[in-house]
Amino acid sequence: MISEAGLSFNLIQTERQNHARELVQGLSLSEWEGIVTVSGDGLLYEVLNGLLDRPDWEDAVRMPIGVLPCGSGNALAGAVNHYGGFEPAVGVDLLLNCSLLLCRGGSQPLDLLSVTLASGSRCFSFLSVAWGFLSDVDIHSERFRALGSARFTLGAALGLATLHTYRGRLSYLPATTEPVLPIPGPSLPRAKSELALAPAPAPTVTHSPLHRSVSDLPLPQPALASPGSPEPLPGLSLNGGGPELTGDWGGAGDAPLSPDPLLPAPPNSPITAQLSPITEGPPEMPTSSGILPPTSSTPKVSTWGPVDHLLPPLGSPLPPDWVTIEGEFVLMLAILPSHLCADLVAAPHARFDDGVVHLCWVRSGISRAALLRILLAMEHGNHFSLGCPHLGYAAALAFLLEPLTPRGVLTVDGELVEYGPMQAQVHPSLAKLLTGPAGQKQ
Repeated sequence: MISEAGLSFNLIQTERQNHARELVQGLSLSEWEGIVTVSGDGLLYEVLNGLLDRPDWEDAVRMPIGVLPCGSGNALAGAVNHYGGFEPAVGVDLLLNCSLLLCRGGSQPLDLLSVTLASGSRCFSFLSVAWGFLSDVDIHSERFRALGSARFTLGAALGLATLHTYRGRLSYLPATTEPVLPIPGPSLPRAKSELALAPAPAPTVTHSPLHRSVSDLPLPQPALASPGSPEPLPGLSLNGGGPELTGDWGGAGDAPLSPDPLLPAPPNSPITAQLSPITEGPPEMPTSSGILPPTSSTPKVSTWGPVDHLLPPLGSPLPPDWVTIEGEFVLMLAILPSHLCADLVAAPHARFDDGVVHLCWVRSGISRAALLRILLAMEHGNHFSLGCPHLGYAAALAFLLEPLTPRGVLTVDGELVEYGPMQAQVHPSLAKLLTGPAGQKQ
């Protein structure tokens, strides 16, 4: 399809972790009009952080980036597919839709999240930060990667069977305006029949040599079908509000969840944030001496990039306009685009450039059956309309996450990072995403 559209390209096969990051760090920006990964979300994470780890990062981050989905989760591709007006798709259908949108041309500003880890190092996210159930499933299901997207289904089933709770503190700077809910438009059928690509010879372009450039690399072709059409988007009440549920969402009848041991706070720890009404008890802020060593090796991090003007140094008091909640959590998710996977819509009202990070959390006390209902409802993005009192939401400009348990898993864009306090800030419209034209609206 790309060849028939008359687009000139080089196809490069990466050979190791961070290979893509190294390639884009040495790229001559003037010779290229965009970078597209044929992968899951992990390779695009490398490309993005490579662009922002250049001395000329301000120019480099304007390079349009795109994704042709050939991974397990394909979250960003799912959001692009939704933006293009197509019905939900996975597998080959999603790949064809995104290929067509790429050929049509067009881009959108893309918000990025600057994430500062416990050690003070920094990386950039286009997708999500996760802690608890979702990050556990993501990392622990790596052993089932050969199953494709089914690895998450199996991982979620195992996670539900051994459900844990984690004590922590989430502080955030609330967004001053509510994100605009999009008007659902008619879903298009498969993209492959929508546009007749006009054959045209690709122009001759001279590029600097790139390592292992190939033109006939076979792409995976999983035989998967598209799911049904999405349901209408629910209305949301921001900053944790929402309708009360009259039914029983508690854990009655379930085996008790498994709380992890608390991370003891050192004596005389300062209170670092104004408490919200739902904060239970005076929180204590663990100092660096109270944090256990990282449980994993940290990926390479960016040393350049924009200044995080909304974030105080880790461990220092937060401004009074921040909100803090503390307690036992099943999961915490901070997400920028609408999709967490190609077929999971975590923030149905999110846009690529709405300037906020969407915070979702589930408190302890929820039953396994109720958590399963939320996960199933995410397939159509109507989980907020269930009215579960354990499910919270807030739109934020920045946030601070402080795990208070000694073990756990933290991920940024699905990549394992060091465990400990982390904070992040949204940088609106910092990057540019190849999306194709928007779908038709009613």
